[in-house]
Parts: sequence; C-alpha cells; structure tokens
Amino acid sequence: MSTSNIEHVAQELSAEGEDRDTEKRVKRRRSGKVYRAGERKKTVGGRIVALFNNSIVNIILVIVAVMWLVPTVGLFVASFRSSQANSATGWWTVFQDVHQLTVENYSSLLGNDAMMQSLLNTIIIVVPSTLLVVAFGAMAGYALAWIDFPGRDWVLIGVVALMAVPLQVAFIPLARLFGNIGIFGTYAAVIIFHVSFGLPFAVFLLRNYFTNISPELLEAARIDGASEMRIFLRVALPLGMPAIASLAIFQFLWSWNDMLVALIFAGPGSQPITVAIQSQLRQFSSNMDILSAGAFVSMVIPLLVYFAFQKYFVNALMAGSSK
Repeated sequence: MSTSNIEHVAQELSAEGEDRDTEKRVKRRRSGKVYRAGERKKTVGGRIVALFNNSIVNIILVIVAVMWLVPTVGLFVASFRSSQANSATGWWTVFQDVHQLTVENYSSLLGNDAMMQSLLNTIIIVVPSTLLVVAFGAMAGYALAWIDFPGRDWVLIGVVALMAVPLQVAFIPLARLFGNIGIFGTYAAVIIFHVSFGLPFAVFLLRNYFTNISPELLEAARIDGASEMRIFLRVALPLGMPAIASLAIFQFLWSWNDMLVALIFAGPGSQPITVAIQSQLRQFSSNMDILSAGAFVSMVIPLLVYFAFQKYFVNALMAGSSK
C-alpha cells in the first residue's frame, strides 16, 4: 500500500472516530438534558409534597396549641371574675363586658398571713432542693463521665435503677426514718425527699451531657497542671451550663408544683403554697374563681424562672439535637 493510500485511510479512520466522539457527546448532552429535566420535575413534585406535609403538620400543631391554650385562657379570665359571674355566664362574655373583671379572688387568697407564709415556705423548700440537686448532680455526673474509678459502671447502673423507683414506695420508710431522727414535719424532711428523688435523673442527665466534652480539652488542662476540681469548675461547668440550666428548671418546677410529698412530710408551719391552696379551696367550698386564682398565683414564680433560663434551656435542646 502506498503512502498516499495509508494517509487516506488514516484520515477516514480519524474522521470516523471524530464522528463517533461527536455522536457520544450528543448522546451525553441529550441524556443530560433528559436527566436534568426529570430532576427538575422531581424537585418540583418533592416541593409540593413537602409543602403539603408541612401544611398538615402546621394545622395539627395549631389545633394542639389551641386545645392547650383555650382552657388556660378561660381559667385565667375566670380568676378575675366573681363567683356570681362565673355561675351565670361563660368566661368568653368578659370581652363584651369588661366590668366583670375584679381582683377580689386574689385578695381573698393573698390578703391573709397564712397564704403569704405558705408562699415563703415554698421558696424555702424549692430553692435549696434545686441548688443541692444541681450541685451534687453536676459533680457526680462529671465523675461518672471522666474519672476512672473501680465500680463506675455499677454506680451508673444503680443510678438508672433508682430512676425507676416510684415515690410512693418510699413514703412509709422515710416517714419512719424522719420521725426517728426528729425532722418529720419540718422543711428538712421535704427538702431531703426532693433531693433524694431528683438526684438520679440529675446525675444521668449531666453525665450524658459531660461525655460530649472534647477529651483533648480536658487532657490539655491536665497537662497544664489543673486538678480535677479545677477542670470541673473552669472547663466542665461552663460548657455544661445549658444542661445544668435545663436541669434547674425541671427540678424547680417539680418541687414547686409538688403537693403529695409536702402534704405528707410538711408540718402546719412548713406547708407550701400547693397545700395551702387546697386548704383554701375546702374553706371556700371549691369555688371555681378561688381555684383559678390560686392556680395562677402558684404559676407566677415558675414562669419567671423559666423565662430567666429560657436561653440556656433552648441551647441545651439544640445541642442535644445536633450531637
């Protein structure tokens, strides 16, 4: 075969190869267009489905919120109406006649020394209970998370087991114990009970939160010569503040709203506001206006505590969801 023929064949093969490459590129473009178009259709359809699902979820959430808020609003409005008005018409009629509003119910509850003393008793019980649970729970949680000692796993198992113990099981044994040591019917009896049953949950919660602290950070502090107590105070506590604040809110609300423990272990001079409201209700024949006023009196301070620590509470929830 001559040189010219070889060159001619080479040119034909080259042209044929270029045609094949061009055909492949065209097919790729076409398939790419079809794929991208399908992807756009899928995305639009997905957005419609997501929007529809979100709308259903939002509607359900609104219905649930209304179901919770309407009775609360009705109770709040009823607390500012007289007994005669509450018996004659519904609470929603107050928007037609605002002259129905009165503070007589709150005056009946707060205008006596016994009720104010019960409010002070509640603060005396709740504040130490919350502080002790947070303090001991934080130290024990840090120890179970980062200090290696014999039997650590068994201690954690015991903490989890204590969380399953119901309150009612301990009433009679603790009542006998408190009676033998002479603290039954005092502030100390109620405080010790709240601390005893609040600590297992506190230790479990804070231990799980402290385990998310970076080990390198703690090791760097140890290399710098910091003791475990210093590491706990300067490193672990600031990083665990969201969880600690959340625990403080839970413990405060549980201690504040408790009536059963206080009814059994508190004496006449140490009864909290929940027990005092119950006594007032029996005195006033369980009128709806007195009940609603007493309920909202007992809600004021817990609401203030929640709003004061709301930032830390939300941060703890967000931190837990991102880990």
